[in-house]
Amino acid sequence: MGEQQTILVVEDEDRIRRLLKMYLERENFIIDEVDNGTDGLKKATENDYSLIILDLMLPGMNGIEVSKKLRETLSTPILMLTAKGEESDRIEGFESGADDYVVKPFSPREVVLRVKALLRRSNTETPILQTKPDTNVLIFDHLTIENDAHRVLADGKEVVLTPKEYELLYFLASHQDRVFDREHLLKEVWKYEFFGDLRTVDTHVKRLREKLSKVSIEAAEMIVTVWGVGYKFEVDDA
Repeated sequence: MGEQQTILVVEDEDRIRRLLKMYLERENFIIDEVDNGTDGLKKATENDYSLIILDLMLPGMNGIEVSKKLRETLSTPILMLTAKGEESDRIEGFESGADDYVVKPFSPREVVLRVKALLRRSNTETPILQTKPDTNVLIFDHLTIENDAHRVLADGKEVVLTPKEYELLYFLASHQDRVFDREHLLKEVWKYEFFGDLRTVDTHVKRLREKLSKVSIEAAEMIVTVWGVGYKFEVDDA
């Protein structure tokens, strides 16, 4: 058995916190919990958590604000919980940096499955993708992806990505110049655990480009939109 992983639950409803704690501890996770966004942000930045479960509607700072602040420095997987199920709320959650999204009322078992899925994908000891498993380092003129370390360098500077952003970039870069539609990317990158809409792909591509462009415009421009179809990773051979 490996080391126990610690999860932070940021949720203001006592009943839901107790329920999640009970189900997750059954799976051998260690649980920390807080009931407001301000304390959640403080805890998350002061400790090294394997994953954060974050409610959207919180006293103090709401989940969107907490997620945005966390993404300034951390790539820890975030699973967002909310009573809001409208598309605009889901998109806002993803744009703030959440990796997955569960709408209340939810099954605690579903939350456990999604937690395990996110942790599998963020485990740096196991390649996230099965595509080209023998290719541990992808090197381009302005971008290097070290798959064993889950590290991305743009023009020699490290770019901190969330697990989903990393997985999306690695998948596209592993199939350079091949166009993928959004349905295909949802299937390959989010797998069966994710039940979402196509705009999820767009928001992740947008975030990925923004992070890369802060370090290297050339690296960001390698992710190309093919209008009416989807996205591809394009290498300039000039």
